[in-house]
Amino acid sequence: MKKQQIILIAMMCLASFAKAQRLPLDSVLARVKTNPALQAYDAKSSAQDAYATGAKSLDAPKISAGQYQVPYQLKPNGGSFMIQAEQMFTNPAKLKAKQEYMQGQSKVTAADKGYMTNQLIAQAKQYYYERVVLEKKLALLQNTQSLLEYMLKDANIRLTYGKEKLPNIYKAKAELFELDNTREQINNEISQRNILLNTLMNRDKQAVFLVDTSLVLKAYETVLTDTASLANNRSDIKGINRTIDQQQLNAQMEYAKRKPDFGIQAAHMQSYGGYANQYILMASVTIPIVPWAAKEYKANLKGIRYEVAELQQKKLDILNQAQGQLAGFRTDMGSKKKQLKNYDQNIIPALQNGYKTALQAYDQNTGDLPSVLSGIKDLQMARMTALDRLQELLTLQVAYEREYESN
Repeated sequence: MKKQQIILIAMMCLASFAKAQRLPLDSVLARVKTNPALQAYDAKSSAQDAYATGAKSLDAPKISAGQYQVPYQLKPNGGSFMIQAEQMFTNPAKLKAKQEYMQGQSKVTAADKGYMTNQLIAQAKQYYYERVVLEKKLALLQNTQSLLEYMLKDANIRLTYGKEKLPNIYKAKAELFELDNTREQINNEISQRNILLNTLMNRDKQAVFLVDTSLVLKAYETVLTDTASLANNRSDIKGINRTIDQQQLNAQMEYAKRKPDFGIQAAHMQSYGGYANQYILMASVTIPIVPWAAKEYKANLKGIRYEVAELQQKKLDILNQAQGQLAGFRTDMGSKKKQLKNYDQNIIPALQNGYKTALQAYDQNTGDLPSVLSGIKDLQMARMTALDRLQELLTLQVAYEREYESN
């Protein structure tokens, strides 16, 4: 009954994977770019552009009405009833500078979105590659299981003829059962990566999909860092450049404060007591260049210059740190590739030969089962370690692409 249940569960799993969609890495990254976190930047940018459309608005006019210079009498014979209107006209240069400053804010937001996009894409690549390596480990476990099942079957036959010891049979069974724990752990990690990738793609978190297990290893260890290209690629550098541009626009807006504003005032007075009606028509102009008024915008302009200098130094520091990181990644990737090559060309072939030798001796009754089991286990551990090195290399590749933003 238990065997039938296992078969049924296996069939159900196979059916679910048969219906599962295969998503190559490019498809995953395309879906990640629609992540709500990135759409939030689009909404913020649209809001900033909308705010900028009202930047050239003038102050509202002011209208007032009431008694003007009327004596305290029940029936006044002096003074008048006055209606007055006032309007201030902000200098057009100030309005233009304000509009350009507000329009520049959305460019800073767009650069921030680029930085977040790069981070999310790097996360998606990391989870995807981890999922691919885990799939390769599952295939390796299946191969090891086939070897152990063959050896266990052969050992049971030998046991009937008294050519094998029962403890060795139990040891082989334990090795086989140990694979179930390892497989369960790997399947759990695959499920975790699926959830993380579905979250980044804004899909059903439990949706099952297949991955493309083919991998492309880039030769980044042979690439020299081009500072100009690095500065042109990195979104955080673009963000600093946009912020510097924004500060320049802020300086123009502050400098425009030295320009005068104009106003007009008109009033009509309906006189009491038979006196002639009167009117007021006056123009006004502000004088922002007087020392007590100019002190603020001069201080702001000085502060902006220091902030721009700080951003320039920050940009140089980021480029310096990035060059150091990339140099370290290249060295590490070169080392990991040499280790992988050593596993593929020397360590794994040597262990394969050791396993074959032990198996041949066992077939010829000159060896024992524990030696064969040890050869199988050593071979599996070496292959697993090689896959771990492959994962480390892929992690370095993702880190390099995130740092260089060569997506």
